[in-house]
Amino acid sequence: MNHRREYEIAFVGLKPGIHLFDYQVNEKFFAHYGQQDFSNCIAEIKLQLEKNNSFMLLKFDVGGKADVACDRCGNNLNLQLWDEFKMTIKLVDEPTTMNEQEEDPDVFYIGKNDSHIYVGDWIYEFVNLSIPMQRMCNEEEMGGPQCNKEVLEKLRKMEEEARKDTTTGTVWKGLEQFKDLGN
Repeated sequence: MNHRREYEIAFVGLKPGIHLFDYQVNEKFFAHYGQQDFSNCIAEIKLQLEKNNSFMLLKFDVGGKADVACDRCGNNLNLQLWDEFKMTIKLVDEPTTMNEQEEDPDVFYIGKNDSHIYVGDWIYEFVNLSIPMQRMCNEEEMGGPQCNKEVLEKLRKMEEEARKDTTTGTVWKGLEQFKDLGN
């Protein structure tokens, strides 16, 4: 099946009310979007679409897992994905103009004569937003079997050296010569 068609919803044929859709995405889905900063992602997306006369409410529940590099030691870290996102789709006469003017990222406009909505790009965006910006082991797991002990030891040594430098004043040494230059 065509990648794009898998994620199109023909909403015209749906009766007003709530409709449920399930999607499971993996590496094949993300290959379409290029290189990612995670790997081995398997995400389950439950989409609840509430159809009304002139708008639709979409609720995306994202779950699953992905491997990312730990920000602290660089080793692989398996993260659980979970998050919830909502979108409002409004049917209007001039969707391009309305989308350009809209400041709320959770509102999207489509034409009154449109019959399908493509949710693949939102799924991609919401899975990415489900991955935390800071990716590290919990404090109690730090130094455990998953961590790169060499990197952690190097970081500990660097932290000790930085503490020594601030206590001996070597960081500020020599700056007094610039003190009177502004006068």
